[in-house]
Amino acid sequence: MRKLFLILIPFTFMNLSAQQKDLLPYVNTLIGTEKMGHTYPGATAPFGSVQLSPDTDTISYELNGKYNKDVYKYCAGYRYEDKTIVGFSHTHFSGTGHSDLGDFLVMPTVGELKMNPGTAQNPDSGFRSRFSHDEEIAQAGYYSVNLKDYKIKAELTATTRTGFHQYTFPKSNNAHIILDLMSGIYNYDDKTVWTYVRVVNDSLITGYRQTNGWARTRTVYFAMSFSKPFKNYGRKDFDATQVYRGFWRKFNQNENFPEIAGKKIRMHFDFDTEEGEKIQIKFALSPVSQNNALENMQSEIQGWDFEAVKNQTQADWNKELNKIQIEASENDKTNFYTSLYHSFINPTTYMDVNGEYKGLDQEIHKADGFTHYTTFSLWDTYRALHPFFNIVQPSRNNDMVKSMMKHYEQNSLKMLPIWSHYANDNWCMSGYHSVTVVADAIIKGTFDGDANIALDACIVTANKRNYEGIGDYIDLGFIPDERNGTSVSNTLEYAYDDWAIAQAAMKLGRMDVYNEFIKRSQNWRNNFDESITMMLPKKLDGTFRKEFDINDTHGQGFIEGNSWNYSFFVPHDPENLAKAMGGKKKFTQKLNTLFTMHLPDEFFADTEDITREGIIGGYVHGNEPAHHVAYLYNWSSEPWKTQETVRHILEMQYKPTPDGLGGNDDCGQMSAWYMFSAMGFYPVAPGSDWYSLGSPLVDKASINLENGKTFTVESINQSKENVYVKKVELNGKEIKDYKLKHSDIVNGGKLVFYMSKSK
Repeated sequence: MRKLFLILIPFTFMNLSAQQKDLLPYVNTLIGTEKMGHTYPGATAPFGSVQLSPDTDTISYELNGKYNKDVYKYCAGYRYEDKTIVGFSHTHFSGTGHSDLGDFLVMPTVGELKMNPGTAQNPDSGFRSRFSHDEEIAQAGYYSVNLKDYKIKAELTATTRTGFHQYTFPKSNNAHIILDLMSGIYNYDDKTVWTYVRVVNDSLITGYRQTNGWARTRTVYFAMSFSKPFKNYGRKDFDATQVYRGFWRKFNQNENFPEIAGKKIRMHFDFDTEEGEKIQIKFALSPVSQNNALENMQSEIQGWDFEAVKNQTQADWNKELNKIQIEASENDKTNFYTSLYHSFINPTTYMDVNGEYKGLDQEIHKADGFTHYTTFSLWDTYRALHPFFNIVQPSRNNDMVKSMMKHYEQNSLKMLPIWSHYANDNWCMSGYHSVTVVADAIIKGTFDGDANIALDACIVTANKRNYEGIGDYIDLGFIPDERNGTSVSNTLEYAYDDWAIAQAAMKLGRMDVYNEFIKRSQNWRNNFDESITMMLPKKLDGTFRKEFDINDTHGQGFIEGNSWNYSFFVPHDPENLAKAMGGKKKFTQKLNTLFTMHLPDEFFADTEDITREGIIGGYVHGNEPAHHVAYLYNWSSEPWKTQETVRHILEMQYKPTPDGLGGNDDCGQMSAWYMFSAMGFYPVAPGSDWYSLGSPLVDKASINLENGKTFTVESINQSKENVYVKKVELNGKEIKDYKLKHSDIVNGGKLVFYMSKSK
């Protein structure tokens, strides 16, 4: 029997207001750490720059000159299935389907000094340690585990820019803390470009690490302070011998030498410890300089009171969690508040306490009057996460849009971000979905900058002819199959983004722009084959590809999906999509087929993040392109099926267990889908001011809005059986079109669903 890994621990906060509830016990950071959720269990502050978390192995990205498929399991550094921990590093992505990061791995040990992590098959061959989930605590802002091989209790917490370690040692005259500057997630031989360490005194070191990977010019600076002076220190250099070695070789740099540099360096710091003695480490990061890292540390953590820092970070988390208060079953509360926690991890703060950050031009900039953010996984998060922020985190989302605008200003290519990360664009996935986030913020009144300048940036981005088929898309209305391997999905996603631009243009009264982009938004029709009512790749001569498999996810013109999922990707025009598919009844039949068909394993066997558990018929919830599809029944002849299907997805794809996510959380997108749907409404088309109604899972939800108002959702007679909506009322007035406006929410009010067992 699988255990429920929810640890109900009483929390007390001196500043817990009468209106706030203690919601931390409902956050289980182990959810999503098993199988394909790719979340991490460690400590971070809300939207923090530091994500201090255990890594359970060091798998190389490369194996025999090729991609090592096993590395995909370690996108978050931690796998619940593993039995050993190699250390605790300071940067992690939450729920991504690719990775980087894993900077500055720290590992405490006792006994013989080992400077290699060893292997999972033979843990004794290196410095890794066995551990048990029975001796592991994972909470918002706090993580602890017993390192069995060393009898060391490891505890972690974090502020926005500083990780705080506390290690309780046994008695030893041979205790060590290893700092691994080689280790990383998605590692390979040339990943680390350079590292530098400066030993300032017997308890403070500073330095930096430059890596080449998903972000090719990424440099992270650090300051590391020990609560106790080390008695000795040294390094092991794993660099290959070079022909030119310079004259640093005059010194013995391996022992007690204060300035170390190289590509493959591990440091060790040695101590004598008494039984139960605690050694603490403050480890601060900066994108700008070692001095800024030290300033971050000194500003955020004064002294060495681990419990005080932990309590403050958890108080910060509790404040964020109280933005929504729900009444639901215990399991549903755990799913909901863990989802809320995951949605408030990314994007991450990307600036020092003095406001400085490194821009895409590799120059130092200063954020003036706003918080600068990075980690924009926009192909995922434009769909639900940023719309969710427009309700519960509007000030932060305003700053996120401003950060995107700074990205545009500093970008030599003059494009808004595709996938922004540490003063880089990773260019990952398709579409130019930052324009949808920007447009959505303009339309909903979240963005307080110059909206016309922001719209101009959207237009320039959408007209970047040399980026992934945009030139052909503009000229032909579609991207030819011969010229692009993801021609269909790119065309569909561009068409949707163009519709969002058109909506912002209408809001701003720029009708020439509206007319141009509303016409472009209809380009979805160019890949729609009316003879089979499916999306197909179209060739340069205007004919559809003859040899085509609507079930296959590879080589068919789509990215991370097949024709079944992408044929419904017209979220901005569902009424005309239904007509194109033959009318409401045939649209219903098409949707029914998607959710009831059997998709053989062979069609997703090579798709890394899709497993059988994440599939309902042919619908793949673990991949975002179909996230809106259950709500399309509202435009069909049987709208009640939205209610039935949404509840089925909520129950099947989200569970309060380590393997409780049906796919990658993708920087909070899966979590945002859950919270919207659990409250009974969803943003089918971000860039509009309306939401589509579904079937609420909660008995009651009170959204405490930033403007001081409250929007409340109640579901009368809601249960696992009573999933159908008999009637919906907004402030006492019945809603009959299955739509809720954004203004209805932010103005405060009450939405009541009357639930029934019958359709």
